[in-house]
Amino acid sequence: MTQEHSRISKAVIPAAGLGTRFLPATKATPKEMLPVVDKPAIQYVVEEAVSAGLDDVLMVTGRNKRPLEDHFDRNYELESALEKKGDGDRLAKVRESSDLATIHYVRQGDPRGLGHAVLCAAPHIGQEPFAVLLGDDLIDPRDPLLQRMIEVQEIYGGSVIALMEVEPEQIHLYGCAAVATTEDADVVQVTGLVEKPDTAEAPSNYAVIGRYVLDPNIFDVLRRTEPGRGGEIQLTDALQQLAQDERIGGPVHGVVFKGRRYDTGDRGDYLRAIVRLACEREDLGPDFRAWLQRYVAEEM
Repeated sequence: MTQEHSRISKAVIPAAGLGTRFLPATKATPKEMLPVVDKPAIQYVVEEAVSAGLDDVLMVTGRNKRPLEDHFDRNYELESALEKKGDGDRLAKVRESSDLATIHYVRQGDPRGLGHAVLCAAPHIGQEPFAVLLGDDLIDPRDPLLQRMIEVQEIYGGSVIALMEVEPEQIHLYGCAAVATTEDADVVQVTGLVEKPDTAEAPSNYAVIGRYVLDPNIFDVLRRTEPGRGGEIQLTDALQQLAQDERIGGPVHGVVFKGRRYDTGDRGDYLRAIVRLACEREDLGPDFRAWLQRYVAEEM
């Protein structure tokens, strides 16, 4: 049944992590600013939010994250130099990031997990449903996951998480959902959640990936949630409470995503994401694919 509630317009992007897996590159550069082809990873995430109709973006940052703010701000000296050169193409690319959305920032301060990062957004969000996008997952714009999640939230209410089927031996790397079927082939009702379970104890092979559409009641639940795995406040634990008791914030549903996802949180997957995206670019793809084929043939 369709439920009445506010149209979602706000997105939260947690960006306070230290990026230790990419040291020493991230010693002075935020991991979110590492380039994926010729744009920083964080720009892809903001573009995804905007494409889904979310034009109010809050980034939850920490120390040494000033380059994020600079990237989405105007750079008048650079723009002036490009304008004098008549370099309209590069000028448009420079201005693109600052014109994307209205972007706000809040410091997390004490990094106490994803649940705590989401809780930092409470004053900005208020009593509206909102989206959370994690920067390590890049979703191909040809596979509009977030739009579908917003549609599902408008139908069912409550909260919606993104799920992907993974090999059973990989489920220990993710949050895992116990599910029940619904009338929609790509939608399941989430009956339970566990963070990074042992393979033998996993309730399914449905892994939680980095997209959420959340009911604002999640904030009250997070305030009561004790630190869990790793001594951090886990968003998964709060969603588990919502899934078990709909009275405190509505049901939890999952959209099963079968599209293209690029994982930039792991060094190997980060490199593979760059190769895949470069191969699909009209301006880079033909020459790059030809070179790649020659390189692979020489290495065989």
